[in-house]
Amino acid sequence: MREKALLVRLMLVLLLIVPALALSQAQQQTQTLNVEGKSGEATVLQINGRSYVDLEALARAVNGSLSFNGNRITLTLPASSGSNATAAPPASPTASSGLSKEFMKAGIEEMSAIREWRSALANAVQNGYPVTEDWVGAYRGQAATSLRLASVAVSTDSDGSAYQLISNVFDNMQQLSNKYVAARKSLNYMAPDSLKNDPLNQKILSCARSLASMAASGQFVDDGSCH
Repeated sequence: MREKALLVRLMLVLLLIVPALALSQAQQQTQTLNVEGKSGEATVLQINGRSYVDLEALARAVNGSLSFNGNRITLTLPASSGSNATAAPPASPTASSGLSKEFMKAGIEEMSAIREWRSALANAVQNGYPVTEDWVGAYRGQAATSLRLASVAVSTDSDGSAYQLISNVFDNMQQLSNKYVAARKSLNYMAPDSLKNDPLNQKILSCARSLASMAASGQFVDDGSCH
C-alpha cells in the first residue's frame, strides 16, 4: 500500500512537469529514488523545491509499462501478488493408492453398520425368529445413512474406488435380507444354518475381510472379493 501511495503521489507531481526547455534553465539537484519492494532505481530532479522523475525510468523501476494515447500517458503497475492474485483452482482428488483418513473413518462406520445388520439377520435365522420388512428396514436405514456419509468423505481416487466396493457390500447385504424376507412372506422353511452356507453371505464376509485389510494398511487393493 505504501508503494502504491508513493507512486500515486509521484504521478500527480508528474502531471505538473514543465517543458524540458524550462527544466534545463532551472537550477537542478539530482537524487536517486529507491522504490520500496522493487529492485529498480530512478533519478529524481529537485527543481524549485519540487521533485520530478523520468516516467520511463519510473516504469522500469516498478516493472510497469507506459502507454500513450494522444495527450494521455498511462502508467500500468504490475498486479499485487497478495490481493490481485488469481485464486488457485480447487484441488482435484489425489491420484494415489492412499486412502484418506476421513474416508477410512466413514468406511469403517459403514462396515460396522453392515456387520450389525448381518449379525442380526444371522441370529434371527438361527433361532427361527421372523424376518420382516419392518425389522430389516431399521438396519438397512442405518447402513444407508452411513453409506451416504462415506460418499461425502471421498477425496482421492482410491477413496472413490474403495467406496464402490463398500457400496457393493451394501447391495449384497440388501439382496441377502430381501431373500429371507421373501421366504418369511411365503412361509418357506429356512434351516438354521442356511445363512451360514449361503454363497452370498460368504461373499459379504470375504469382502468385509478385504476391506478391513485395506483399512489397516491405508492402501487401496482390489483382490476381487467385492465384485
